[in-house]
Amino acid sequence: MRRTNAQGVHIIKSSEALRLKAYRCPAGKWTIGYGDTGPTVRPGLTITEAEAEERLARRLAFEFEPGVEQLLAVSVTGNQFSALVSFAYNCGLGEDGLAGSTLLRKLNAGDYDGAADEFPRWTRSKGRVQPGLVTRRAAERELFCTPGDGEPA
Repeated sequence: MRRTNAQGVHIIKSSEALRLKAYRCPAGKWTIGYGDTGPTVRPGLTITEAEAEERLARRLAFEFEPGVEQLLAVSVTGNQFSALVSFAYNCGLGEDGLAGSTLLRKLNAGDYDGAADEFPRWTRSKGRVQPGLVTRRAAERELFCTPGDGEPA
């Protein structure tokens, strides 16, 4: 099983920011830790920083890393894989996220440059461009375009 590298985890953590008390994100979902919107997140929930780290590691290992792996029909580098995991962690794995994206369609057709150019198209939430998403997509695109596998997380 492939793992998200340190650079990918850094993008996720720096983009999501650490919140130890459940809150509603701009998309209206209950969220905690590093952007965890999993089924156990509910109003009033509080966690420790160690629990936030564990929740992130668990969701990456059991949901997002295998999910991205299943969607890929082409070979990717560790940096490309990690950028895709960060993207999926934010946008989702389903048809409304990575699975239904032109980014994945281009990538699976072998158009790596075209796929990279799709990252900046995913900067809106509720119809409005979000500065944080602009920054995140730029970081994901840069990682995707950086040759190699990156540092282990």
